[in-house]
Amino acid sequence: MMMKCYSRVGQIDEAIKLLSEMERNRCEADVIIVNSLIDMLYKAGRVDEAWQMFYRMKEIKLTPTVVTYNTLLAALGKEGQVRKAIAMFENMTEQGCPPNVITFNTLLNCLCKNDEVNLALRMLCKMTVMNCCPDVLTYNTIIHGLIRENRIDYAFWFFHQMKKLLLPDHITLYTLLPSVVKDGLIEDALKVSEEFAYQVGVRADKPFWEDLIGAVIIQAEEDRAVLFAERLISERICLDDSVLIPLLRFLCTRGKTLDAQNLFTKFTRTLGVQPTLEAYNCLIEWLLKDHFTEQAWDLFKEMKIAGCAPDVFTYNLLLDAHGKSGNITELFELYDEMICRGHKPNTITHNIVISSLVKSDSLDRALNLYYDLVSGDFSPSPCTYGPLIDGLFKSGRLEEAMHLFEEMAEYGCKPNCAIFNILINGFSKAGDVETACELFKRMIKEGIRPDLKSFTILVDCYCQAGRVDDALHYFEELRQSGLDPDSVSYNLMINGLGRSRRMEEALVLYDEMRKRRITPDIFTYNSLILNLGLVGMVEEAGRIYKELQLTGLEPDVFTYNALIRLYSTSGNTDDAYAVYKNMMVGGCSPNVGTYAQLPNQT
Repeated sequence: MMMKCYSRVGQIDEAIKLLSEMERNRCEADVIIVNSLIDMLYKAGRVDEAWQMFYRMKEIKLTPTVVTYNTLLAALGKEGQVRKAIAMFENMTEQGCPPNVITFNTLLNCLCKNDEVNLALRMLCKMTVMNCCPDVLTYNTIIHGLIRENRIDYAFWFFHQMKKLLLPDHITLYTLLPSVVKDGLIEDALKVSEEFAYQVGVRADKPFWEDLIGAVIIQAEEDRAVLFAERLISERICLDDSVLIPLLRFLCTRGKTLDAQNLFTKFTRTLGVQPTLEAYNCLIEWLLKDHFTEQAWDLFKEMKIAGCAPDVFTYNLLLDAHGKSGNITELFELYDEMICRGHKPNTITHNIVISSLVKSDSLDRALNLYYDLVSGDFSPSPCTYGPLIDGLFKSGRLEEAMHLFEEMAEYGCKPNCAIFNILINGFSKAGDVETACELFKRMIKEGIRPDLKSFTILVDCYCQAGRVDDALHYFEELRQSGLDPDSVSYNLMINGLGRSRRMEEALVLYDEMRKRRITPDIFTYNSLILNLGLVGMVEEAGRIYKELQLTGLEPDVFTYNALIRLYSTSGNTDDAYAVYKNMMVGGCSPNVGTYAQLPNQT
């Protein structure tokens, strides 16, 4: 009993100690316990110890069972050790332990996954000779192996041999049909699908068709997958939109949202498919994500006319769209419609409304809504507080922001990293470096791991305050935490060092940035050129500018201003005006700073 408990909770060392204790007390362990230990050790990656346990069986006078061998064969298969697996199988039979179906299936899986399909086929013959009957998994494994080697015709023939003895299952079709469709054998794929759909005891339900088309669309060409789905509908093999939904997802996730909409129209209007809520929601969501807002609203109207009732998820999508567009009046009209139709707003709904009000400069209205909600049964989340706290900071209401933050605990809402980032950033922007730093330390103390943004905010905070050494400390801490600095954090640190006239250190970071294959952007180059010029490192600034040109980045007005200042302050009037001329020819419009940097011509 204790061994089973240790096995369930993965306490391997305790299980081994228990086995040793049993031996000391002359309490014989049975083969089931040892088999369990071997399995536990292998799953924990302690391979050598698993084999030691196997060899130890002789010492404790235990004979390996078929379960022992099956466990070891499965492990060897995962490691790709084909020869060892075959040797183990042969040893098993020599030791008088007859293999069972699981043994053969395990070995066949090992062979097929390691490109030994012909050997697997020979082993299948051996299986029948040894009076071990292949099951559906046996055939599925061989079919999968043949498909992997692109032997589609053979796999299809093998499938028909299987049908003489056994009925295929869902996995058989998921394995076989994607490659059959890929090879353009649509009629064959339809026939197999139809036979399977009417097979006794089979439930060709919505999840089955979704998974099948999902597998087909990944392997086959898009046109063939769509044709197969269309034929399944037109031949009335599938009677609902379960073949349409995976196609919509596939197209949308690959940036083909309008193609997905056209396909939706074809299936629903031409082929007569009745779309479900899932199909509508999928398409509306992606149309909004890809900024096809008008089409999303048209589809929303269409679904209501068609008698398909929107749910809370649908309304949340569209409420969010109104909020992002600043359409607060329309947002509340839709919110009222949602309630009238009997849909109770959830936390996400309320968070969308609160966030939208904050974004539309209606912070007090958002706060009033928040307090109305928490006086009822509303359970706020960090996404409720984030926009409110951020809005208070941006309005200069720092005390209220902190009060709201402290209030979170009263409603059982634990702040996350995003909330602390808002707080740290708010105090940083207000110039209160010490409070920003204290909040960072508090976040760690409360067991919340800072993310890249947390460190970047602090680096920026200290650089803005001119405390570059403190900024470097947190930049180094960022690296030591296991996070990778990005171009933003490097740019902030390079600029901070540059403003403090520590150009050698800035250039070291610039070189490190490129070695780590983080591409410098125009901000990086502008900062270096400007600050190198300010300390009189004219040649080095010129080199950086040449590197900028080689990257293919277009210099902007700040680049030109930095160069003009560089040459003006170093007495190179002609070069300063040459830069100004290049700027005008290149179509970059000067600003007030440009004219301020230009030297007087004599």
